[in-house]
Amino acid sequence: MLVERAQLTSGSTFHSAGLVGQLRGTQPLTKMMMNSVELYRQLGEEVDLDTGWHEVGSLRLASSTERMEELRRQAAWAETFGLPLDLISAEAARDLFPPLDTDGVLGAALLPTDGYLDPSQLTLALAKGARLRGVEIRTETAVTGIEVANGQVIAVEVENRAGNGTGRSGQRETIRADVVVNAGGIYAHEIGALAGISVPLVAMAHQYAITKPAGLPSGMPTLRDPSLLVYFRGESGGLVTGGYERDPAPWGLGGIPADFNNKLLEEDWERFAPLFENATRRVPMLADAEIVKLVNGPEAFTPDGEFILGPSAVRGFWVAAGFCAHGIAGSGGMGRLMAEWIVNGQPGLDAWHMDCRRFGDQYRSRAFTLTRTTEVYATYYDVKYPGQERLAGRPLRLSPTYGRLSALGAVFGEKSGWERVNWFEPNAAAGDESLRPDGWASREWSPAIGAEHRACRERAALFDQTSFAKLEVTGSGAAAALEQICANRVDRAPGRVVYTQLLNAEGGIECDLTVTRLAADRFRIVTGTAFGRHDLAWIGDHLPSDGSTRIEDVTSRYACLCLWGPLAREVLAPLTETDVSSASFPYLTAKELNVGPVPCLAVRVTFVGELGWELYCPTEYGVTLWDTLWEAGEPHGLVAGGYRAIDSLRLEKGYRVWGSDVTPEQTPFEAGLGFAVSMDKGDFIGRKALSELGELTRRLACLVLDDPNRVVLGEEPVRVDGRLAGRVTSGGYGYSVGRSIAYAYLPVESAQPGQRLEVNLFGDWTRAEVAAEPLYDPKHQRIRA
Repeated sequence: MLVERAQLTSGSTFHSAGLVGQLRGTQPLTKMMMNSVELYRQLGEEVDLDTGWHEVGSLRLASSTERMEELRRQAAWAETFGLPLDLISAEAARDLFPPLDTDGVLGAALLPTDGYLDPSQLTLALAKGARLRGVEIRTETAVTGIEVANGQVIAVEVENRAGNGTGRSGQRETIRADVVVNAGGIYAHEIGALAGISVPLVAMAHQYAITKPAGLPSGMPTLRDPSLLVYFRGESGGLVTGGYERDPAPWGLGGIPADFNNKLLEEDWERFAPLFENATRRVPMLADAEIVKLVNGPEAFTPDGEFILGPSAVRGFWVAAGFCAHGIAGSGGMGRLMAEWIVNGQPGLDAWHMDCRRFGDQYRSRAFTLTRTTEVYATYYDVKYPGQERLAGRPLRLSPTYGRLSALGAVFGEKSGWERVNWFEPNAAAGDESLRPDGWASREWSPAIGAEHRACRERAALFDQTSFAKLEVTGSGAAAALEQICANRVDRAPGRVVYTQLLNAEGGIECDLTVTRLAADRFRIVTGTAFGRHDLAWIGDHLPSDGSTRIEDVTSRYACLCLWGPLAREVLAPLTETDVSSASFPYLTAKELNVGPVPCLAVRVTFVGELGWELYCPTEYGVTLWDTLWEAGEPHGLVAGGYRAIDSLRLEKGYRVWGSDVTPEQTPFEAGLGFAVSMDKGDFIGRKALSELGELTRRLACLVLDDPNRVVLGEEPVRVDGRLAGRVTSGGYGYSVGRSIAYAYLPVESAQPGQRLEVNLFGDWTRAEVAAEPLYDPKHQRIRA
């Protein structure tokens, strides 16, 4: 059953500009858009109703060198998706879109399978298709309450607002349901609140102008000029033109009026004027065009510019909202993904970056959500450089050592609200400027990264990783529950550390983490900063409901300092009465000890491939722990390091990162992580799927580029013998091995060391070779020193 507070399309849909572009910044989102177009092509015939789909293609202009580089990068992506994107000249673009002024245009990207549609016609066609399959649609039916019992949604309370054949106006009803999807668009925040769920989105006033017919040819492609912040499409011989201004206008922050249905906001010509001026620069005929209407309507935007999809903290209560002006473009693929997720228990695509549960508690604040969302809207058309940091709402979450790090010249990045050090700029003096990579890879780079890398390899480095997500699983059933969830054997003696993946039913990797057994009934899980909420939700969903096992997020309870490097033992040993020799404190074990006066859990594990420990202490001891280690390390040349050095170090060791190198779409065997799977331990989630796998057809391979100054950014196509073979998952420069490194899933026959291949970097095919991994310390002697 679908309940609609007014009439279909009466929220944001009826005033959508209706542009449909398929190529997006991530693989799952692009596939979702492609699935939408596939549906739009066939839906009209299937339901015998016109959808208003016009497959006229799209043009995206490049009016600067950076934009042209962006188009070359996008063209390479498109090839991996099978999208027929071509780079064309400015003159060729004008031939397709005659009113275009090409002044300053360096080129354009043409994607002929894009287009636009009439949002109301599409909605009515979708509704008809739904009715044909048994869906009941109730209009003029407002949701007034969501009933939740024991953490599970059980019913929706509604009120009939207009006597529409399902009852008299004002009549209330309770509809029992154990699956409820909040697809409320700009109203989704208010609907979520009824279930006690925060849906962090803000309605932004978005404007476009419609001109009178002016004899323009039909079938012109849609046109975007992101440098001028504007877009265009044909409309009955005239034009629709809109854009994304730098001074967004949020709306409805105090609540959306109950009667705001089929309504627009007042025309705001003062705010639209700069966009219209830009539009006139690109299409001069607009200067003399008669404006029929300036459409000003609210669209829901999110704090990170991604959709909000999937299950919430309330079982059975799902969200499909926050489409950031892509709702029409993505609705078909989004519907498919949500249906798969609800029916099968997991989505058909890796959807974590769109998952409803990715947001921290800080997003319960409307002020913080507004700050982040405003930045998203204001930078909507900006070039998105890999590694570029968002600035709004910072700083928010601070390690206890933040003051010490700042005093050392830290250059901070941000992840999940945490301020994390990317590098320490004073270390640049010991770096090598000649290693600066070419192109975009140099934008977020410093010679300090290499200096910190080498210090960790040659002496010792101290890293603050307090932002690590830390979860504790406790209770009499904890060991049995984790054995069922984890692919590796974790039911080991207290003090043992286990690296493991958590798999879905198909054997795909849902989580990648370490489990430390602290006691018979207590385990600590450590995972990446960005994945804590994901892993917490995934594990929590798979724990028994009999009360024998509990999970708690203890991230903020403990600071974490990582002391790594060949001299790490020399730094640590004088500070503790505990024997930290390899014989007494071997690799992958943990002990309670004191570092100076600070009580710590010391875990001998590494993400950089060197001897060392992760040292966890109660947060209030964090500064003292830093000072104690820093003073002790000074005679040994201890250096403070940041996350960019860690990334370089881990690439040389072949350590994987979840979300890029490994995702729910790959198995541990494909990812080269079979060593972390205990097929002989008994049943666990995903074991059946792994046991039924045939011979591998693809495998994650380590590539080294011939030119060390060409550094990948991720998602670059890889070809073997002139044929597309895969795409890069992650990469960077390895300062110890002196090579540019990339990882990519390749056919098994092409993943053999010595295989020659090519990687597409901004349109140029750069030669590379598959290398045996790990590139650094292949016998793993240093981590066990």
